Amino acid sequence: MFDHYVCDGRKKFRIDKASTNDTSLIGSRKEAEEKLEKNNSEIDQLQARLYADKKEGVIFLFQAMDAAGKDGTIRAVLQCLSPHGVHEAAFKAPSSTELAHDFLWRIEQQVPAKGEIAIFNRSHYEDVLIGKVKKLYENQDYAERIDRSKIIDHRYEDIRNWEKYLWHNNIRVVKIFLNVSKDEQALRFLSRIEEPEKNWKFSESDWNERKYWDAYQQAFEDCINETATDYAPWYIVPADHKWYMRYVVSEIILATLNEMNPQYPEVTQERLEVFRKLKEEILSELPAEKLEAEKKKKDKKKKKAGKAA
Repeated sequence: MFDHYVCDGRKKFRIDKASTNDTSLIGSRKEAEEKLEKNNSEIDQLQARLYADKKEGVIFLFQAMDAAGKDGTIRAVLQCLSPHGVHEAAFKAPSSTELAHDFLWRIEQQVPAKGEIAIFNRSHYEDVLIGKVKKLYENQDYAERIDRSKIIDHRYEDIRNWEKYLWHNNIRVVKIFLNVSKDEQALRFLSRIEEPEKNWKFSESDWNERKYWDAYQQAFEDCINETATDYAPWYIVPADHKWYMRYVVSEIILATLNEMNPQYPEVTQERLEVFRKLKEEILSELPAEKLEAEKKKKDKKKKKAGKAA
């Protein structure tokens, strides 16, 4: 349903042609919010099955310009998930320890196990976004054999290979770019200044970064074109309307989990026989009045569920 938002390397991505304010997938904000709630319920059920199945893991990775809405989207779409088997990693400026290792080292520490979900708030792509725009790599030490003019190209290659390695080892990487317009970013900065409860979100450096807007746009276009693959596609999500952005992200996550199709493990006949004997032991310990009360409670719950259906 969102094929026109997918970039999988088959054709060139042009950021100036990508809409930031499209709302074509749904009729209204009200409908989108209702569908988001329904999607979240299904995502929650699929995550429980994924955790039980333990055959695949998945990374949902978010990249965007400042004020595009990463944090709010992560809260709105993924708050439904159980803390069991889910963790969020926020990648900020690397520490001295992280800089002493290869650029993927700190990312590798956050890769989920099979059955788990990792949410990356920013990611290894920072090294080909701000790292490219500000040329941060020029301040690092390298062996003499390293050609500094090819560092960014080599990082694209390393990212492609690493994401393919994860794919081969049961970990999916789902990359989501929240595409906000320059004008909408300015309006959101303004609200962060004017609304006291949002002051903490804003700093002068956020505004100063806007002078690099064109360079960042080019860096996003380049990195998406260099790293979009069939096994780790990018989703270019319009971000000018937060309600729409969150709805689309929920559809992407739901579609991914449905494609993974996790299942609860089958219980063997031998195990069922063990359960039967244990049930008999438990029933023999419980007073009759307790069992009768529990039965009434379950019957009432079933009746209520039937009426809701």
